[in-house]
Amino acid sequence: MQRNGGVVGNGSQSWVLRRVRLTWLSFMLFFILVFFPLIAHYYLTTIDEAGGPDKHIFGPRPGGELCEAKHVQDLCRIRESVSEELLQLEAKRQELNGEIARLNLRIEACKRSIDSAKQDLLQLKNVISQTEHSYKELMAQNQPKLSLPVRLLPDKDDPGLPPPRSVQSCRLHTCFDYARCPLTSGFPVYVYDTGSYPWGENIDPLVKQAFASSVKSSVYVTDNPSIACLYVVLVGEIHDSSPSPAPSPLDLEKQLKALPYWRSDGHNHLLVHLSRKSLTQNFLYNVSTGRAAVAQSTFLERQYREGFDLVVSPLVHALSEPNFLEVPPQVPVKRKYLFTFQGEKVESLRSSLLEAPPQSFEEEMEGDPPADYDDRIIGTLKAVQDSHLDQVLVEFTCKNRPKPSLPTEWALCGEREDRLEVLKASTFALVISPGDGQFVASAGCNMRLFEALEVGAIPVVLGDHSKLPYHHLIRWSEAAIMVPKPRITELHFLLRSLSDSDLLAMRRQGRFLWETYFSTSESIFNTILASVRTSIQIPAAPIKEEPAQEIPHKAGKMAGTDANMADNGDL
Repeated sequence: MQRNGGVVGNGSQSWVLRRVRLTWLSFMLFFILVFFPLIAHYYLTTIDEAGGPDKHIFGPRPGGELCEAKHVQDLCRIRESVSEELLQLEAKRQELNGEIARLNLRIEACKRSIDSAKQDLLQLKNVISQTEHSYKELMAQNQPKLSLPVRLLPDKDDPGLPPPRSVQSCRLHTCFDYARCPLTSGFPVYVYDTGSYPWGENIDPLVKQAFASSVKSSVYVTDNPSIACLYVVLVGEIHDSSPSPAPSPLDLEKQLKALPYWRSDGHNHLLVHLSRKSLTQNFLYNVSTGRAAVAQSTFLERQYREGFDLVVSPLVHALSEPNFLEVPPQVPVKRKYLFTFQGEKVESLRSSLLEAPPQSFEEEMEGDPPADYDDRIIGTLKAVQDSHLDQVLVEFTCKNRPKPSLPTEWALCGEREDRLEVLKASTFALVISPGDGQFVASAGCNMRLFEALEVGAIPVVLGDHSKLPYHHLIRWSEAAIMVPKPRITELHFLLRSLSDSDLLAMRRQGRFLWETYFSTSESIFNTILASVRTSIQIPAAPIKEEPAQEIPHKAGKMAGTDANMADNGDL
């Protein structure tokens, strides 16, 4: 027991001793850590005060002394530059803050103006909608309702129109059935096949081919004859070397009446006779065509029905189109010859050669008036040529055999190419109408007119009784000069009195007429249909929209891409 108790007592004493030691050590550390810095601070402070105000051993030193070292000076410079940059950045920051404040004010003002504009736009929309509504109400009250007209329909039996007083008195209102051509019909045209009537095999093959190609390209041609407004029959030109002879007028009348849609009198039919030569057979002369209209180049006075029949241009370019690149330019206005004429007529030439030309127009007027003005024309034109006032070319005899022509008509001389070369050097081209006043139109005169317009020579038609192609629709006074034959002595003065601007305007109009209405077989056929359609007051079919072809320039650029192309004179 004691041994155990002794052991316990020793253990408790050792534990107390260790605790006392720890407590002492802790106290000593606390004293050192607290009082030693205080004592050191006091000591150091006392030493600095004892050394004087200028000596600080441990205190702070002035900036100049610290910057004496090189690295310290660098640090000072860096500090100063950084300070300056900080000041600049601060100034910029303040400036940007001011700009942001101003922009914010502007944004607010824009927002207010946008809101105001939106309000004004909304008010305008309301006003516009109210105005449109009021306009519609006003139009509905004051404008009648329009609709398509009631379609005209022919009778099923189609008994035909009442007979006119005579065939020569046929006009559109007496011989044309408007019931087959309502305004909304589109002007359907039915073209007879040349193989469906007997004399079709005698027609010139070139004329038939050109006519067939023109028919295929027309927008008005239909294959349904029951709805057709116009029925077109190609009756000529008859080929010279046809195996069978041309039918007599009586046989031709019977063949016309045998056409499937002739309907006893041929109303709404158009008989087309296209001429390729100056001498064209008047195939329909002394033939009763009933109420069928006739379109050809040669007409006699008792044969032509004014306002019903058509005087058409000759078919010069049957299958090949003219070469527009070889057409002479419009300028210069005045060419080598003032006017030219080449032709031969045996009747007038013989009388002029036997008698000397009169000395003056007054001396001739004192005698008996001439039976034919062509003799006076020959004498006057020769006098102008001999005067040498202007360079003119007039020939009343052909160097070679003249082309066949109608009686009292001036025959063409030479080949077509030779005549065109002369006309290219002519300012005016004389076209002398037939001496017989019974000729209303002739193929020879129309051929001269066609050639003059083709090369830019202004036609001068001597004889105001002649009917030019489509004279009721074309203003020929803008492209040609019509002079009565009695005024032949005034012709030279009249041609010299025209200004260059008038000549150029007439030449341009002539070129337009030739290109639009006479140049190709397609244009001739379309012009014939347009003449009938215009006469019966049916609107034209709308033109089909097609993309324009891009024409490359000789420099390799497409036309219209170079802004300076026109200025450089390359067009």
